[in-house]
Amino acid sequence: MASLGRKLRHDLGYWSLKVVLAGSCLLPLPVLRSLGRLAGRAALPLARRDRGRALAHIALAFPEHDEAWRRTLARRCAGHLGTVLGEVAWLWSAPPDAVLAKTEFVGLEHLTGGLRPDRGAILVTAHCGNWEWLGLGLGAYGIAMTAAAREVYDPRLDEVARRLRGRFGGEPALRGKGAGSKLVQAIRNGRVDGLLIDQDIDVPGVYVDFFGRPAWTPTGAALLALRTRCPVVAGFATRLANGRMRLSFSEPIQTAPGADLDTDVARLTAIFTAHIERQVRSHPEQWVWMHRRWKHQPGEGETVWRVDRDGPDAAPVPAPGSRMG
Repeated sequence: MASLGRKLRHDLGYWSLKVVLAGSCLLPLPVLRSLGRLAGRAALPLARRDRGRALAHIALAFPEHDEAWRRTLARRCAGHLGTVLGEVAWLWSAPPDAVLAKTEFVGLEHLTGGLRPDRGAILVTAHCGNWEWLGLGLGAYGIAMTAAAREVYDPRLDEVARRLRGRFGGEPALRGKGAGSKLVQAIRNGRVDGLLIDQDIDVPGVYVDFFGRPAWTPTGAALLALRTRCPVVAGFATRLANGRMRLSFSEPIQTAPGADLDTDVARLTAIFTAHIERQVRSHPEQWVWMHRRWKHQPGEGETVWRVDRDGPDAAPVPAPGSRMG
């Protein structure tokens, strides 16, 4: 019975998405955004588990704010995620010149400055703003992207995701056997590898500080950077009040290897995560607070890596005793 209910939910989600995508070419971006925002806010009261998680996580990250502020942020986050859906519907059929007309690039030279035909770059990012727009905006600009990703639970939705991300020359490196080799080969072909590292998922990782709490964080981006010695930047999408999407890129992050690979990987992962935290703090409504970011916690004797707020480096610290599910 449970499997039947799951199948019905998957079917409903798939056909609803197909209807939205089919009709997206008839509606302008502002209308799609508005409809998505209204849908996201309307869905929040019905999604009790996600709403509860979002409020709990916001309270952990911003203990200095009161409950009214946190509830407002949760509503804004739900509206943001609905807006992302409306934007994805628009991106499904928007030509590259239309995408570029709505995109503002800041610091793009940090990403493109080190590109060569035989050496690409690594873009470390997160589920901030519209992360799909980040990849498609770069693709529309002419920057070849290979993005680390996992297959969507429903093969039909997975095909939709692949078609969307591949519109302007993007390609996936699906998690699993062969993903690392594909990412390395993409760099050797002068492409940019994009990796989102802001979720607690079942992959190799380390504990790093995120909003003052240990967070299990994938180490693939750091390991790839150390092995390829190619430029690494942090980049994020931010929706602006004027309706444009700003894609901003940091200066290249120093990745000079030391004497111990494991230490270097952990240190870099903490530095990458510090860039993500700064972005989330600057636009907290444009992040996925529903995700169980602090699902796993370190046990006794495990190490948490933390960036020195007054410097560019990271160092290990003892694991705190707190636990968060």
